[in-house]
Amino acid sequence: MHAFEIRLASFVRPLFGAAWMRFIAYLCLCAAYLQGGLNKLTDFPGAIGEMTHFGLSPAPVFAAIVIIMELAASLMIVAGFLRWLGALALGGFTLMATFLALRFWELPVGMERFMAANSFFEHLGLVGGFLLVAWLDLGQKA
Repeated sequence: MHAFEIRLASFVRPLFGAAWMRFIAYLCLCAAYLQGGLNKLTDFPGAIGEMTHFGLSPAPVFAAIVIIMELAASLMIVAGFLRWLGALALGGFTLMATFLALRFWELPVGMERFMAANSFFEHLGLVGGFLLVAWLDLGQKA
């Protein structure tokens, strides 16, 4: 490490090493899942419609599973209770949902394909984030 790197790291470490910053990071990572789970919970017919749209049957059962997954795994991550398991659950869920909902390669060239491809790779980034959370959490417990 160069002297500049060492000074810069020592300057930002107190902020980014703080427990509250880690909490904010976990909350931000899970924000879409908390929001999605709460939206589906408060609009269960809409959640059923979403499952039907993606060909999942029985739609009410899949809707309930998704709501439980999004909320429970997010809370596990934010609260630190079996954080690694919650992270792996949301990572696996996100990977499956991404390949189900964002098949950009099936779309004709154009804006819709462009947007679906961007979203596809953003979701892969989320999967990577969840894998990193699990890896770090398991490493701390070892």
